[in-house]
Amino acid sequence: MPAGDAFAYWQDQICARFVRLTAQRLDDGPFHGHIDHVSLGALDLSLVAASGQIVRRTRALIGGDDGEYLLASVLLDGAGRIEQDGRVAELHPGAMAFYDSTRPYTLRSDRACRHLVVKVPKRRLLGDDTRGLTARTLGAGSPGGVVSAFLRSLFAGSRHGAADMALLGPHAIGLLSAAAAFAARDEAPADAQEAFARQRVHEVLHLHFADPRLDASAVARACNMSRRSLYRLAGAEGIAGRLRQIRIEHAKVLLARDTDRPISSIAMDCGFDSESGFYRAFRTATGSTPGDYRREITADRLASGVSNVGTPGHT
Repeated sequence: MPAGDAFAYWQDQICARFVRLTAQRLDDGPFHGHIDHVSLGALDLSLVAASGQIVRRTRALIGGDDGEYLLASVLLDGAGRIEQDGRVAELHPGAMAFYDSTRPYTLRSDRACRHLVVKVPKRRLLGDDTRGLTARTLGAGSPGGVVSAFLRSLFAGSRHGAADMALLGPHAIGLLSAAAAFAARDEAPADAQEAFARQRVHEVLHLHFADPRLDASAVARACNMSRRSLYRLAGAEGIAGRLRQIRIEHAKVLLARDTDRPISSIAMDCGFDSESGFYRAFRTATGSTPGDYRREITADRLASGVSNVGTPGHT
């Protein structure tokens, strides 16, 4: 972009990629920015490299069609800080911190830096209250450090085969939930304990979704909890709804990746006990049949010249 237009273009791009934001430059020199993005189902990973700036999510920008997301920044190079909910997280390379799109936050880097931004819908995390976990630095030697290393490896692997890496997306969301529970632990041990219980439910669902016999009773037994506790953790969507969502998301990956595979075989691998049941569930969730979805993905891939679904995009 011409130098005079670069920063305005950058603001448009970060709003399109993440949520609606304002950005402020910290010097008058040339601005440089780059976003390398990959989508793994419900999980978005973006490598962001940019000159020094202040990015804000203000009350006026919250709402509309942005959705509700939990985001995490893993700093790769440079230094940065995240402010939300009355706390400040100072980031150094390898550290990560969470922030929530439903409340105001500020991201600041006084000089050029690179960071990996992770974005996931809050509804995927089996818990809505994030006030105890935002803007807390999770560094080396903590679960957050382990999770940040996994996310960096996942992003690097996705650059060479995002369709296969998409199968790890649900596990990455599970690890994010565990890191979030750790971040909240110091302030609210009881909440953290509940978060770990939610994470265990999440793991059981993702590990065993292909079993058509999996139901609430089986999940409760695997998690060593009562059905009543399980229903309380699952929220309004319920275990059946979450399980159906996991199966549909996995089916979408397989439909896009294994284009010659019979749909009945995909239905079986995703835990549906009949092809007709799979068709009904898929159409309800996506608005199209499995066959139509596969044809749309294939056509889009051919039109864009992309040979592998989920290949990173560049800004």
